[in-house]
Amino acid sequence: MENFLQVILLGIIEGITEFLPISSTGHLLIAEKLGLGERSDVFNIVIQAGAILAVTVIYWQRIWQLLVNIHLPENKDYALKLSVAFLITAVLGAILAKLNFKLPEEVTPIAWALIIGGFWIIVAEWLAAKKPDSSVITWPVAIIVGIAQIVAAIFPGTSRSGATIFAAMLTGTSNRAAATEFAFLIGIPTMYAASANKLYGAFKATELGVHENWTDLAVGFVVSTITAFIAVKWLLKYIQTHRFTAFATYRIVLGVGLLLWLPSGS
Repeated sequence: MENFLQVILLGIIEGITEFLPISSTGHLLIAEKLGLGERSDVFNIVIQAGAILAVTVIYWQRIWQLLVNIHLPENKDYALKLSVAFLITAVLGAILAKLNFKLPEEVTPIAWALIIGGFWIIVAEWLAAKKPDSSVITWPVAIIVGIAQIVAAIFPGTSRSGATIFAAMLTGTSNRAAATEFAFLIGIPTMYAASANKLYGAFKATELGVHENWTDLAVGFVVSTITAFIAVKWLLKYIQTHRFTAFATYRIVLGVGLLLWLPSGS
């Protein structure tokens, strides 16, 4: 029963944090350190896939319209910018893989990333407020968003969604809804590709399915999907009338708390 509850909690944590600008990787590692148990890479990939599926469902109409009306200039331009942003991420990600880059497993760097990211959000909101409201996705926005995804991958605790949303807002797309939509849409193929690559790596290492509890995988996937669907729906409504400042405050408080209470080197 304890393991079952842990799986549910991890699915909830992944679902809430994957697309909110507070870092899913950071929260899952924190949860592990606080006693929810270390899980396999396959488990983490599966629950992340649940969150990706949820946001795919939410944006399926937008995705479908882009595909079936790709001949329209505005759709072709938007799809091309999504493709370039994804390509930048893929190329830089491949370089990191060649360099055998590994994420740190200590909480201290995550705490600092949470704090720095919190102040980054505050500054980004302040600067964006000084610009005219714009929903246009420009080429600089597409390029910087592609780079921002890799920055988030290198520094756990940064938050992929947070890095991309505020990179877009600072580069020219000052409208929160437009910046969030582009960040989430580019996140769909990026995260599917990353998950597929990790699963392939596990398969090559003969880890896929070995010693895995398939019930845990199924429960974690379902819980993550449902939770992410609710979280993203809430977020899209929330940002229509609110800034991201509350998330910045949460990040700073959590980061400081971790630095104060966790043992050095954790």
